[in-house]
Parts: sequence; structure tokens; C-alpha cells
Amino acid sequence: MLNLRIKQMYFDRPNVKRAVDAARRRVLSKAGAFIRQTARTSIRKRKGSSKPGSPPHSHIGLLRRFILFGYDRQSDSVVVGPVGFRQSTAPRVLERGGTTTVTRRRRGRRTERRVRIAARPYMNPALEKELPKLPELWRNSVKGA
Repeated sequence: MLNLRIKQMYFDRPNVKRAVDAARRRVLSKAGAFIRQTARTSIRKRKGSSKPGSPPHSHIGLLRRFILFGYDRQSDSVVVGPVGFRQSTAPRVLERGGTTTVTRRRRGRRTERRVRIAARPYMNPALEKELPKLPELWRNSVKGA
């Protein structure tokens, strides 16, 4: 006589769900880390400004340092990008292009002027570069179910 428990064959078992959720968080976090690292390394430390269409140059390293990633539990996704630029639109303007205000001090006076910045994308190319590697992260990711 064969004793078969049908309920144990379903994929809605709590430990299977936990294993899948843990694997998803782990894979998305790794993907975020890889995209962040690629974006950071694309921003090179150089004098002067970069050519339009290529990643921006870093002069003091703030943009590179503040590219972070985080797993968002509500949307079950990972968010990667620059943070900590409260009132500055520089990261967005560098990525997509646009106008911004440049403030300078000359002879003790503060001068402001509006300038048009051509796009110097760094986040989207990082995502595109890492996208082909992402399916490999999912292979054999669910363990311990």
C-alpha cells in the first residue's frame, strides 16, 4: 500500500515559499551590487569634463561614492542609483541631460548662471552591461526547500 500525501506536493508549502523569497532577495541584491559596481567604475577620475554620451568624470568622487543600491520589500525589486543629493539635480541632469544652475564664487561674490548639460549616462549603460549576466544569477538559486 502506498501512502501518498498530496498536500506535500504543492508549491505553496511555507518552506518552499521561504526558500524562493530568500533566493529572490539574494539574487536581486547581487544584481544591485553588480550594477552599482559597474556604474561606479564607469565614472573615472579625470580633470575636465567628459564628452557628451560618455560617463561623467569624477573630480572629488562624490557621485561615485554615493551610488548605492537597496532591496525594496514593498515592490519586491532592487533600486540602484545616486543618493544624498538633496537639492541638487546634478545626478539626474548628468544621466539624462538638461539645464541646471551653476554657482561660482569670484572675488568674494557669488554668481549663478543657467547652463545646458548634454547627457552623460552612467546608470543605464551599467544596467545594459549587467543585464545578460542576470539570468545566470538565478540558476540554482533556490536552495533548502
